[in-house]
Amino acid sequence: MSTLPLFPLNTVLFPGGVLPLRIFETRYIDMVRNCLRTDTGFGVCAIREGGEVGPAAEVHPVGTRAVIADWEGRADGLLGITARGEERFRILRTWVQPDRLLMAEVEYLPEPSAAAIPEEFLDLVTLLDRLLSELGPPYADLPRDAGNAAWVGARLGELLPVNLEAKQRMLESDDPLSRLFILRDAMLNLA
Repeated sequence: MSTLPLFPLNTVLFPGGVLPLRIFETRYIDMVRNCLRTDTGFGVCAIREGGEVGPAAEVHPVGTRAVIADWEGRADGLLGITARGEERFRILRTWVQPDRLLMAEVEYLPEPSAAAIPEEFLDLVTLLDRLLSELGPPYADLPRDAGNAAWVGARLGELLPVNLEAKQRMLESDDPLSRLFILRDAMLNLA
């Protein structure tokens, strides 16, 4: 078990992924400072109820521990960071600190085993390669594992505009092939 500050967001971060963020609320600026000072991470969790700004949101029970890969003071006066997803966790309990920062006691979850991509999903590899190349840094700089269904599903889950519930189900799934089926079904609903 471990204790993590949580950053509730309207998105999902998978292990191995990157997430650029603009930080402006005092509680998260303080959290980032502490993470940089102590070389620790924070939890990224999708919001179940509430908002990114204001009172502490209710979050889904599975999230990803993130570390700060890069940071910068932005011209607009905000703090810009790039978070890198490390490992999934399940929340055991939460509490809110006086500064409204949501904290959690978590247990880390094993990562799904690598699985080859079935032939019916090979078009997703091509789509992902094109997306990563067109998006530029930090996405284009990710080490690639295009033959691994878990990696391909995670990257597409982060990048495609599928609904948050589908992304969360993908994150919670321990089966890389199941993640691809969830993604495909969510993409078909976009059409």
